[in-house]
Amino acid sequence: MDLVPALEEPLKKVLGPATAKVMAEHLGLHTVGDLLHHYPRRYEERGQLTHLADLPMDEHVTVVAQVADARLHTFASAKAPRGKGQRLEVTITDGSGRLQLVFFGNGVHKPHKELLPGTRAMFAGKVSVFNRRLQLAHPAYELLKGDAEDAVDTWAGALIPLYPATAKLESWKIGKAIQTVLPSAQEAVDPLPDALREGRGLVSLPEALLKIHRPHTKADIAGARDRLKWDEAFVLQVALARRRHADAQLPAVARKPKPDGLLTAFDDRLPFTLTEGQQKVSREIFDDLATEHPMHRLLQGEVGSGKTLVALRAMLAVVDAGGQAAMLAPTEVLAQQHHRSVVEMMGELAEGGMLGGAEQATKVVLLTGSMGAAARRQSLLDLVTGEAGIVIGTHALIEDKVQFHDLGLVVVDEQHRFGVEQRDALRGKGKQPPHLLVMTATPIPRTVAMTVFGDLETSVLDQLPAGRSPIGSHVVPAADKPHFLARAWERVREEVANGHQAYVVCPRIGDEEDDPKKKKSPEDEAEKRPPLAVLDVADQLSQGPLNGLKVAVLHGRMHPDDKDAVMRRFAAGETDVLVATTVIEVGVNVPNATVMVIMDADRFGVSQLHQLRGRVGRGSAPGLCLLVTEMPEASAARQRLNAVAATLDGFELSRIDLEQRREGDVLGQAQSGARTSLRVLAVIEDEEIIAEAREEAAAVVAADPELTRLPGLRTALDALLDEEREQYLEKG
Repeated sequence: MDLVPALEEPLKKVLGPATAKVMAEHLGLHTVGDLLHHYPRRYEERGQLTHLADLPMDEHVTVVAQVADARLHTFASAKAPRGKGQRLEVTITDGSGRLQLVFFGNGVHKPHKELLPGTRAMFAGKVSVFNRRLQLAHPAYELLKGDAEDAVDTWAGALIPLYPATAKLESWKIGKAIQTVLPSAQEAVDPLPDALREGRGLVSLPEALLKIHRPHTKADIAGARDRLKWDEAFVLQVALARRRHADAQLPAVARKPKPDGLLTAFDDRLPFTLTEGQQKVSREIFDDLATEHPMHRLLQGEVGSGKTLVALRAMLAVVDAGGQAAMLAPTEVLAQQHHRSVVEMMGELAEGGMLGGAEQATKVVLLTGSMGAAARRQSLLDLVTGEAGIVIGTHALIEDKVQFHDLGLVVVDEQHRFGVEQRDALRGKGKQPPHLLVMTATPIPRTVAMTVFGDLETSVLDQLPAGRSPIGSHVVPAADKPHFLARAWERVREEVANGHQAYVVCPRIGDEEDDPKKKKSPEDEAEKRPPLAVLDVADQLSQGPLNGLKVAVLHGRMHPDDKDAVMRRFAAGETDVLVATTVIEVGVNVPNATVMVIMDADRFGVSQLHQLRGRVGRGSAPGLCLLVTEMPEASAARQRLNAVAATLDGFELSRIDLEQRREGDVLGQAQSGARTSLRVLAVIEDEEIIAEAREEAAAVVAADPELTRLPGLRTALDALLDEEREQYLEKG
């Protein structure tokens, strides 16, 4: 007997078309199963009243409180000139504070009869301020009498569940809808293997669903949440484990570097020794490359930890073994930068087939969308003949015309900028699937790495190479203390006078059309000031505080040749100050640049600020990063900037970043139609569950890759991997 359809029943059949339509449009709930997995946000205890003192402004809230006072006022108005207008003012209390409810006109009759002093009820509405007092205007409410049959049914438990709700759908209406479908919870098919569930003392899925929606004790809630967290962690980890398992079945050419080849020659010419971390990570990569299954490894490293060097050594090992290596960069600026630094590091080893090239040399070519036809033709020819062992480029590498002689390794820089189709298209260019090394300079907490990049083995570079200088970071409160900003520009002049260079970063370019229809962000609306722009700031600095210095601009809409020329001049020391957007965020390496001023720093994310800051302090002189903001001291934005200024530890900052964002953001943007974002699993707090679920999932998949003995798990997996979600997971 197939029990699944009870949970797949459309809500319109069970609740009627009107309610089902609101649930679909406002909460994305379509089936009985969706509704059962819409868990309460929190619970109110009978007798323990909500803290009215802590109500947030302008938010839709649900409170449980007691009526202290109710007064009906009659007044004259345009609609009721003879004093027949009516306003009901009800004061409710919870012991911590008082809140006024207001009802007008025809809407006063029912509440006037029902909201008598001493009555307890749930109230829902939007919090606003009137005459400097908090109020709810025309709130929806549900009496908690306990004598009406309906109320007894709904609120029989000592704990009242409060659901994530909207203005169109109050929490208790969701509660009543769940009451209707709750019997179907008995038919939920359990995705957890019995042995796992029993071994960890977890309740069954039907029991967890009943207890999360209708708990009698706090222990009921805790037991249900523990169980549901395991579901989310385990099903996601099984999806990733199956991908790892499938990848491990693919054949690949083992690539072992030959002794005394290109890699040895390269290591011999390095003017420094590798850090312990670089040596350890290189060993992990070389072990993977030597196997006959494709490597799938994530290399994450602090800003400036030398990831590019580790990746280059892997590429050279593959060239030594007769293969080719491709490095995929997200932007042209970064592709050109990588090409320049690789050619510099390799010297004559990058001049294969040329006069002056070393004996073991290969050719390193660049391939981007904006190259001239002749240069592009030559690069394509060098790839197809095998003349070029290494190619560095943008997604132009993925085009059909690009053919390789023998692609052995793909290195993807800044993975989160690439979609699954792009990565797979490049992998399809090898005779057999090439090895894959994914690099990210955005440190990722271990749990997120296991969750988002769970199909990759992870290597971490957390040591900075010797000779790297410390970076001092300071918040510059431009609104409170304008003289601090003046001092920032003096510091820039001092650094330039000492022979160094500076970056100034702005949130936008400045040549955008001011379209009246263009939607402004809430911050813009609040501040009535658009974000500072590169073109405006460069003009103001050239004519004002940095007058006399050589100032250049760099942004994403410039012609690629112009961008490259600006970067070359800056790298050569011909420009003193580069005013740029975040195009310099990743990979740009100018050791002589020692100071960075980030304008409107509050408009950037924590990880982005950390990335930007990593562009200075790359040489022997200490770096300085100044975070300029007009946000007030007490604001959340200022707290975020203070956190960035206080630590250079990217892993610590990534935790802060994650704690400040919603859990759903961790797994990427909410996908339309994906009913699968994490509901009870908290990626930072539940590290232990995620780690254990990963181990359990690996064991289950190794024993039964097709999950034939676990139909419940198979069903849960199909629900998780709706089409869009599968694509998201494959970005790993």
